[in-house]
Amino acid sequence: MSTLTVSVVTPDGPVLEEAFEMVSCKAESGELGILPGHIPMVAPLTISAIRLKGEGKSDRIAVSGGFLEVRPDKVTILAQSAEKPTDIDIDRARMAKERAERRLQDKQADIDFKRAELALKRAINRLDVYENNF
Repeated sequence: MSTLTVSVVTPDGPVLEEAFEMVSCKAESGELGILPGHIPMVAPLTISAIRLKGEGKSDRIAVSGGFLEVRPDKVTILAQSAEKPTDIDIDRARMAKERAERRLQDKQADIDFKRAELALKRAINRLDVYENNF
């Protein structure tokens, strides 16, 4: 089967550059499935897992939003942060989740609720990617 070159890049540098048969991700407009030969497009991503399938294996990467650029033979993901399951510090992710939940439950006037909600989504996404890979 033909493949796509998938490149995941953050401000800290490249996270991944490999060939896969399919890319699944969650854009702001909904779920996307990309196969080789897909029409060119650009889409904003949500905090979610990027699912990569190829050669009998399946990989996942946690991204904190960003943009997806699709060309017929290449997918480029530009994300503020992106982590492979092996790079996720599970204890740090659990603490971040607990901290965000506490902030949302405290209901103090000086808490930025949108920021706390985003922190909770990021932590849950990282935990999900880690736990569904091992």
